Amino acid sequence: MFSMPVVNLSFFVLALSTWLITRSNAADLTPSPHPSNMPPHKPELSLSHWSHETPPTQPPKPSPGCGCEPSPEDFTNMKQYEAYKVIKRFKGIITSDPLNITGTWVGTKICDNDEINTYRGFYCDTPPVTTDLTIASIDFNGFHLGAPTLDGFINGFPDLALFHANSNNFSGTVPDLSGLPYFYELDLSNNNFSGPFPTNVVPLTNLAFLDLRFNHFEGPVPSQIFYIGYEALFLNNNIFDSSIPASLGSSPVEYLTFANNRFTGPIPASICNTSRTLLEVLFLNNQFSGCLPYEIGYLRDLTVFDVGMNQLTGYIPLSFGCLSNIEQLNLAQNSLYGMVPDVVCQLAKTGNLVNLSLSDNYFTSLGPNCWDLLHTNVLDVRNNCIVGLPNQKSPIECHFFFSLPRHCPYIAYMPCEVNPRRNATCYDRTHWPWHFDHSPPLLH
Repeated sequence: MFSMPVVNLSFFVLALSTWLITRSNAADLTPSPHPSNMPPHKPELSLSHWSHETPPTQPPKPSPGCGCEPSPEDFTNMKQYEAYKVIKRFKGIITSDPLNITGTWVGTKICDNDEINTYRGFYCDTPPVTTDLTIASIDFNGFHLGAPTLDGFINGFPDLALFHANSNNFSGTVPDLSGLPYFYELDLSNNNFSGPFPTNVVPLTNLAFLDLRFNHFEGPVPSQIFYIGYEALFLNNNIFDSSIPASLGSSPVEYLTFANNRFTGPIPASICNTSRTLLEVLFLNNQFSGCLPYEIGYLRDLTVFDVGMNQLTGYIPLSFGCLSNIEQLNLAQNSLYGMVPDVVCQLAKTGNLVNLSLSDNYFTSLGPNCWDLLHTNVLDVRNNCIVGLPNQKSPIECHFFFSLPRHCPYIAYMPCEVNPRRNATCYDRTHWPWHFDHSPPLLH
C-alpha cells in the first residue's frame, strides 16, 4: 500500500465519497459474497492506513468453529492435550451414535465442562504424583455407541482408573491395559465382544471389578482370574463352557455371577474358602453336575445362592442350615432328592430367608417347619414327588428316577453346631478338623 502526502488527503476523501455515492445508487443494497480473490473481511478506513508508518501485521486468532486444529497452548496442560488427540482419533472410527454423544466432544475444555453439553462420558481428577487435572474415568453406560475396536482408546489414557461401557455396540479384542497403573474397574457388559476369554485382563492384578456380561465370549475361563483381587466378577450370559477350577477358593470375590453359560462339572468344594468375603453366587442355567457340596454351609455371610436349572443331584446337605444370612436360595430344576431339611426351612424363622425355590426336583418329604412355609409362599416345591401335595410329578416318573443309581452321600454334619467360630474356614485345621476332605460322618 502506498502513502500519500497530507496536503492531498482532503481531495482523496472527497473523491472517495463521490465514488461511494455513485456506486450505492447503481448497485443493489444487499451485500453479495466476496469474490474468491478478495479477503473475507475488509477493515474500515482510518488515517493510519495512509500514514507514512504501517503498523505490524498481527496473525488472526482462530475463531470458534473455524475448523482450526488446537495447539497444546490451548489446553490447561499437556495431559489434556494428549487426551484430546485420543478422543479425536476414536471419534473418527465411531460407526453409530444415535444420541449424538460425540457431538459434545468438541473444544479444548476437556475437564472444565458441564458433563452434559461438552465431552459427555469423560470425568477428570488429579492422579497421584502430579497436580495436572486429567481424564480419570470414562462412563459410556447406555450411550449406544458403535466402534470396531477399543484398542488405542482405553489404553490411550495413562491415568485412567475405570471404564464403564454397558449397553453399547463395541467389538474387537479387549486392549492391553497393563500400562494403566491406576486401573481397577472394567465394564464391557452388553456389547458385541466375542472369542475366548480376554486374556489381557489376567495381568491386571489391581482389577477389583470385571463385568463381561451379555457378550459372546466362549471357551474356558482361565484359572488365574481367581487369584486376582476381584470384589465382583460378572461373566453371565456368554458361552463359557469349561468347569470351574479349584482355584475358585483363592478368590476374595464378593459377587460371583456365572449364570446363563455352559459351565460343566461339579461346584468346587474349595468354594468354602471364600467364606470371609463371598456374598452372592449366581450359577443358574448352566450344566453343573454332581452333588451339592456340603462346604457351601461354611459361607455364613452368603445372601444369595442360585444354582437353579442345572444337573445337580443328591441331598440338600444339613450344612445349608448354617447359612444364617441367606435370603434367596434357589435349587429348582435339578435332580435333588430326599427330605427337605427342617434346619433349612427354619432359616425363614431364625434367619433372613424369604425365598426357598425347590421346584422341579425329586424331593419326597418335608421337615415340620417346611409345611408352614408353604402357606406363606416362601417355599416352592411344585413338581416333586411329595405324596399328598398338589402339582407333583407322576408316580411313574418318580419311580423311574429312584430306580436309577444314586451316588451322593448324605452328610449329617452342621459345622455351625460343631464349632460356632464365625471366622473359621473349611481349610482351617486348627478349628475345623473336618474340613472338606470328607472326614465328616457320611450316611448313604
